[in-house]
Amino acid sequence: MHVPLWFVVLVVAVLGIQLARPPWWLVVLLLLGGYLVANSFLAPAVAGLLG
Repeated sequence: MHVPLWFVVLVVAVLGIQLARPPWWLVVLLLLGGYLVANSFLAPAVAGLLG
């Protein structure tokens, strides 16, 4: 059974938000920060740290 990665990430995010109940500003900050880092010159360094 093949499940798309975006679907797994979406399910984990929804469950994490429902179970942990973080403030919405923190969720937005993490999403925006991740997007900005992924499109910056730091992306290769972050990719090297993650795997």
